[in-house]
Amino acid sequence: MYDSADPRSALPTSVPPTTADHTNAPIAAPWYHEFDGPPQSEDASSGSTWVVRGQNFLLALSRLRSGQVLERAAQEHEYVVLLTAPEAHVVVEAGGEARDVRGRALIVVPPGPSRITARADAQVIRLFDHRTADIAGLAVNAADYAEPHHRVAPLAPWPAPRDGDRLRVYRPDEAPVEPGRFGRIYRTRSFMVNFLDPTDGPRPRNKLSPHHHDDFQQCSLAVAGRFEHHIRTPWTTDMDQWRPDEHHEVGSPSVAVIPPPTVHTTRACGEGVNELIDIFSPPRVDFSARQGWVLNADDFPTPGEESSS
Repeated sequence: MYDSADPRSALPTSVPPTTADHTNAPIAAPWYHEFDGPPQSEDASSGSTWVVRGQNFLLALSRLRSGQVLERAAQEHEYVVLLTAPEAHVVVEAGGEARDVRGRALIVVPPGPSRITARADAQVIRLFDHRTADIAGLAVNAADYAEPHHRVAPLAPWPAPRDGDRLRVYRPDEAPVEPGRFGRIYRTRSFMVNFLDPTDGPRPRNKLSPHHHDDFQQCSLAVAGRFEHHIRTPWTTDMDQWRPDEHHEVGSPSVAVIPPPTVHTTRACGEGVNELIDIFSPPRVDFSARQGWVLNADDFPTPGEESSS
């Protein structure tokens, strides 16, 4: 259920067959985390890092002092770096390149060794897929994924970039708000990241967007302001699995991991600027099918496109 002014109201209502195993699988509980407890790792060279996870993704939030370094000596798969503050300043080295990055950015880091060096105090968020075992083992909620969540479709990485793996920097602030487009969306082989348009003040109570996803988790990352996550778990035939509706308020930075097929909507409730970044793994087919929605579609093909290019 979308307001008629919401660009998602134009999405098709039918979806392709799910690849998740729904057979008698319980519906997972929503999960929330604010990054205010003890970090999962901390040292003088690489700062403080908190790690949370979903079925297919790992999110590592690091707070760095100028000169501190995040290093991956032998990273097998790509990963994504999010810089969410205008004053951020890092140097990223990977794939034989070095890029000086200032301000808000999404950076795709290719497989292999890499270094992220803070040139000023910064918050750096990295997204890895679940195959990065050492990061997965650090997650504060790792025990929740000792067994797979069978309602979530497994990750099948999308095709390689058209011009091969390399260091890529995208700047969402260079993409102005455009009527009919939903946020500023980027995709990689394993992720889709949507920088939602910031809002000023609380969202109107009569302009919400309750909806559900059949077989994928949503990670809502709050980077500014305060939000209310409203989540309803559908009833199944097993009454012991029923849950009351949740109305959970969080600050920033925080994450909400929203499981399928819960009905959910999020309301900005803080004064001043409120901003969310939505994260999906694997990328969404429905968003990818909308012309002009994925801003780096020319770099990362959808399944099937690589054979026709």
